[in-house]
Amino acid sequence: MTTTRSANFIFLHTDDNVAVAARTVPAGTQFEAFGEKLLTTEKIDQGHKVATRRIVRGAPVKKFGQTIGFASCDIQPGCWVHTHNVEIGPLSLDYAYASDVPPDPTPITGRMFMGYRRPDGRAATRNYIGIISTVNCSAHTSKYIAAKFDRELLAQFPNVDGVLPVIHKAGCAMEYGGEDHLQLNRTLAGFAKHANIGAYLIVGLGCETGQASFLAESEGLVQLNLPGQPPPSPKTPLIINMQDVGGIRKTIDRGVAAIRDLLPEANKVTREPIPVSELILGTNCGGSDGNSGITANPALGFASDLLVAHGGTTVLAETSEIYGGEHTLTRRAKTREIGEKLIERIKWWEHYTSMFGVTINNNPSVGNKKGGLTTIYEKSLGAIAKGGTTALCEVYRYAEPITKKGFVIMDTPGFDPTSVTGLVAGGCNIVVFTTGRGSCFGMKPAPSIKVATNTPMYERMVDDMDINAGVILDGVTVEEIGRQMFEKIIAVASGEKTKSEAQDVGDEEFAPWPIGPVL
Repeated sequence: MTTTRSANFIFLHTDDNVAVAARTVPAGTQFEAFGEKLLTTEKIDQGHKVATRRIVRGAPVKKFGQTIGFASCDIQPGCWVHTHNVEIGPLSLDYAYASDVPPDPTPITGRMFMGYRRPDGRAATRNYIGIISTVNCSAHTSKYIAAKFDRELLAQFPNVDGVLPVIHKAGCAMEYGGEDHLQLNRTLAGFAKHANIGAYLIVGLGCETGQASFLAESEGLVQLNLPGQPPPSPKTPLIINMQDVGGIRKTIDRGVAAIRDLLPEANKVTREPIPVSELILGTNCGGSDGNSGITANPALGFASDLLVAHGGTTVLAETSEIYGGEHTLTRRAKTREIGEKLIERIKWWEHYTSMFGVTINNNPSVGNKKGGLTTIYEKSLGAIAKGGTTALCEVYRYAEPITKKGFVIMDTPGFDPTSVTGLVAGGCNIVVFTTGRGSCFGMKPAPSIKVATNTPMYERMVDDMDINAGVILDGVTVEEIGRQMFEKIIAVASGEKTKSEAQDVGDEEFAPWPIGPVL
């Protein structure tokens, strides 16, 4: 991306036939594009596109040097370019697997963050006690147990960040042992095993399809995280079934007693220096706008590259928001097999959405379009920037444990809570979340750093935004904001609270991905 700018517009690539408004531009405003003086024919809102050349009907509309759609009518220079005159159309993409693999970045060593070292060797950025609800029928009881541990009680245990009820709307009416069941199992186990969960208990109803015993046995759930204690037998995880115990009140009493026993041991952890290479960064964008792919996402990509250079891991997700730009990733895949894993997931999404009579281009939301995003191709090309520029090292299924270092992808939907749920279940111990419209997101137990793509939203929602990448529109470099993000990642990993944590956001966002029918 070879960005240039004028007073009002940003020009991203010499092959483009649109420019992006850096601020709202009135009709009749003169601007220069490729040596030609033009006038805007109508108001162009910030983040929206203006035609810099004549685009005939059926011709590709180009942004980032890539096709983001096709003109549905003739578009004259100076005209607003958006959903009223652009349609999606089919793309013919050359995947060119592993044809342009970047060299490994020059290693950077010695940088540390202050984290918790678990007995099994993993690195944590937070220290929660989790209550894993197997089914919606035990969700309210799990919440009641957690509610007993208010701030006054937890003040006695300053190294415990909270008691987190991991609750959801599923757990039954699915095929026993089927894909939905196994994926939910994998997700729940990912939270139970997460480095940021110092101890946990499992609360079930008793008759559900998603049996607590099946979860514990199939995923090997044992209490490995408590310091100073030998691990119990894998056959004796801490499980409470409401029907066995005798109902809600007795389950609450049993659960409260169990957590009271866990708290002193969970509190024994202390922060210590840990190499930055042990951070696993989940990246996500939500409430995106036309600035996302110009400011916050490429800056996060720069931070991602820095983390990879330090030996860490950065994870791109939201496969439905990679669609249309996947060819830029397959070229970076270290092997053809890794690239083919991504395309297999893309083909799966095409089949999956077609089963319900929808297209992936339904993805850009009302807010996305108000912010200037016209098609899924445009949204995807901007979203992919979060993954930086290093080689693609692996592609994971939803909530699979992330074991590779470097830049990797996890297959998740574009719906933010579901996407980040998969990332955290996979092991991400910190998240950076970019937003143009103003998503107020948090996801316990992993802290979520929120980055605004534009200054007006940042100033309007300053209590929710951690970083303002909108200053890039005023001339601050992507690299400068990327370095700021990287330093914020280290600070937050070391215990600094994010804006969402300061407001105690993150209890309700756990949202496992249901992919099959409800029976």
